[in-house]
Amino acid sequence: MLLVALLFVVFYVPLELSASIKPSTFTAPGAFPTSVFTKYYNQPTATSAQVQPVISDPVTHETYPLSLTDPNHIPLDDTTDPPHPLPPVASSSRLLDNAIAQLKSLNSNPVFSGDSCARCQAILQVAKFLSLAAPENGPTFFIELCNTLKLSSTCNVTYGLSGIGSVITQVIANADVGGYDGQAFCQNFFSLCPAAPTIALNLTSWFAKPKPSPLPAPKKPSGKRLNVLHISDFHLDPRYATGAEANCTSGVCCRTNNHNTLSVDSVLSLAPRFGAYKCDTPLALGMAALQVIPALTGTKDSGFAWTVYTGDLVSHDPDNQLSRGYIEYTETIVYDLFKRMLGTGPLYAALGNHDSYNQAQDAPHAIGGALAQQFSWNYDHVSELWQHENWLPEAAVKLAKAHYAAYMVKRKDGLRVISLNSDMWYRANYFNYINMTNPDTSGMLRFLTDELQDAEDAGDRVWIMGHVLTGWDGTNPLRNPTNLFYQIVDRYSPHVIANIFFGHTHEDQLNIFYSNNATVMSADTAAAVSWIGPSITPLNNLNSGFRVYEVDSATFDILDAHTWKSDVSAFPALDSQIKAGPTYVYEYNTRETYGSSISGWSANDPLNATWWHRVTEAMEADPSLVTTFNTLQGKSSVRSPPCIGDCVVAKICYIRSGSVPIAMQNCKQGFGSVQSG
Repeated sequence: MLLVALLFVVFYVPLELSASIKPSTFTAPGAFPTSVFTKYYNQPTATSAQVQPVISDPVTHETYPLSLTDPNHIPLDDTTDPPHPLPPVASSSRLLDNAIAQLKSLNSNPVFSGDSCARCQAILQVAKFLSLAAPENGPTFFIELCNTLKLSSTCNVTYGLSGIGSVITQVIANADVGGYDGQAFCQNFFSLCPAAPTIALNLTSWFAKPKPSPLPAPKKPSGKRLNVLHISDFHLDPRYATGAEANCTSGVCCRTNNHNTLSVDSVLSLAPRFGAYKCDTPLALGMAALQVIPALTGTKDSGFAWTVYTGDLVSHDPDNQLSRGYIEYTETIVYDLFKRMLGTGPLYAALGNHDSYNQAQDAPHAIGGALAQQFSWNYDHVSELWQHENWLPEAAVKLAKAHYAAYMVKRKDGLRVISLNSDMWYRANYFNYINMTNPDTSGMLRFLTDELQDAEDAGDRVWIMGHVLTGWDGTNPLRNPTNLFYQIVDRYSPHVIANIFFGHTHEDQLNIFYSNNATVMSADTAAAVSWIGPSITPLNNLNSGFRVYEVDSATFDILDAHTWKSDVSAFPALDSQIKAGPTYVYEYNTRETYGSSISGWSANDPLNATWWHRVTEAMEADPSLVTTFNTLQGKSSVRSPPCIGDCVVAKICYIRSGSVPIAMQNCKQGFGSVQSG
């Protein structure tokens, strides 16, 4: 029989194991056996409390105090002993090694095999901690990320320090990579996530005042017409090499370092002196365009009332070939040429996405600290150039320096021109992926709203200009900022906003804005128009062009528009002589081309949103008008593809889409550009 002391437990063991153990019962004594221990902290014979023997440790020779086991004084936080040690601070190189190891583990983990978006955002979490703890290793990590995910064949160049690596490190350190920011980042740059949804706007306190009802009486036309020039996307290439490869395999051609992979050692297509379809603007073409503009428009002696330049002075170089000096050089030479070649009248300019280094990048002030001012060198430079050319007054220059080169200038004739930095809604600006649930992290649209409210209070009309368009097929800008921009246009149209101007696509396009977020698209709800100007550069597969508007001097409405173009396919024939350069020919008159079927519209009625909506109705009735629009979109380039079938409906839809959400909700994708020829 086997008994356990002090327990009323009997263990039964099969008889075959030991013949001496038999089932039995034993009752232990009720009193505590005091002889077991030699000393006690309390009375061991008492029954009201458990005994507390005095225990000595034969190893440490320590006698353990009553406080260690006293049931009446149990410690709430026993800090007698130090905690277990933490691991040592990892070196920067160890953090990088571990981050790369986690990157590879996440990429190969079968848990993510059916969810590329979750994998991407998990990888961005690793990137975020590295960017915060060891930012100097950010670019190296992103090179490895690029290689691991097979994002590019030029990872070292694209994501290195001389590329975009330092910018991405800043962005990932500040973004909510596990939430909306991360999803949008993975969708836009890696195509690993579905598009993040449009965030619902809360406009309760956005506008200082409600929209007037009824609207103020429209200004009375003066009957006097002003000529206003619209040029865009000059893209001067000072590195253009006549005789280099004009049909390179990738990137900008007509460069000595860019070849056709089918013939690396010899040129297949010689770059003409005046430019080619896959190249930016050589100085020869830029000068030719600036020489013909005054001659063709009859402004050689008088100049234009003013000129609108909707951005992109700089060539399409990759980041590793750019520098601040290259940007400033281009800004200096092109603005100087504009001043000297276009005559009197101010030029109002907007920054383009290529007018920055790194290209397309502009950081919001909200990023804080020194990072908030990292692009101020550029804002200061262009604003002072604009002042030097006597285009802007001191007040506008101060605004430009403080607002990312955005400004408002009030002309003596009563028109206010508001120029915006559209990089703040451009999808390629990495800094826009910080705090994306806020549609105006930069404050650019707050600036626009406040200026429009001031104009409304003063009874003035406004022209808004920028570079990156807000709508069309929705592939260039971001959802949330363009959604807010659309609501702002609705609030201040048609009584304040007379016209909007963009560039960027290099194509001749247009957008109509409707009231009530375009819930009903009709001639009655059409409120504003944005004109997307044709480019001087032929890139890509386009002709070179520019436009002149006839503008009423009191209403500042556009009454007519004239567009010229130069056929780039004719440029090679000019190389053998110097008597003649490029010929710019009159391409079309907007009113005559699209307005013949619109009844009840006199020659002095404006080409406003109502007129343009009626044009789209005419297009629905007669698809040949869409064919015409498609041809003019590429400035009559021989390389523009035809618009047939679904393209016809899509093109009309793009014209009616002034924001990304409207375009993505309503329009079939794939027909936005004519540059694929």
